[in-house]
Amino acid sequence: MALQCRTERESLNYRGGMVVTLRPLTLDDIDAVHGWAQLPESCRYQPWGPNTYEETQQYVRAAVHYGKDHMVHAVVVDGEVVGTADLTLHGPSTGEIGYGVHPRLWGQGIATAVARELLRRGFTEHGRHRIFGTCDPRNVASSAVMRKVGMRYEGRMRGTALIRDGWRDSDLYAILVDD
Repeated sequence: MALQCRTERESLNYRGGMVVTLRPLTLDDIDAVHGWAQLPESCRYQPWGPNTYEETQQYVRAAVHYGKDHMVHAVVVDGEVVGTADLTLHGPSTGEIGYGVHPRLWGQGIATAVARELLRRGFTEHGRHRIFGTCDPRNVASSAVMRKVGMRYEGRMRGTALIRDGWRDSDLYAILVDD
């Protein structure tokens, strides 16, 4: 059975009792977020990190105050914050998703469940026509997540982010409400 993700009041048990939920990120989540944001493998393909504790504090403080067009959620598994998930609204019809999960839980379907839930919210709660996500071309796991949730590869954008090993390209995936 596939792992699914819901809001706190809609949490479901899957895979041996694992519960995955999304809730708004709070200042109380700083330590949990830092638990994975400080790890080199968590940010290998990102322009940030590995974070110092102060950098994680700055990120969480900023994220909890983003406007209604940029929603940052805590990914909670069995009561523990193990990642973050973003839904950003661009204009009246487009959305963007992003997600990160603690490396000790990679390969368990959590990012796929989170991406599905972000798409559901974007289409049903926010009336988006198109939702996209990007990832470093070397991040095959993130590419696989986007394909699993029905997003289509639309191309490669060159030199989009400066990371530790130089300028990074980004692969673009998207899905339409009718797909």
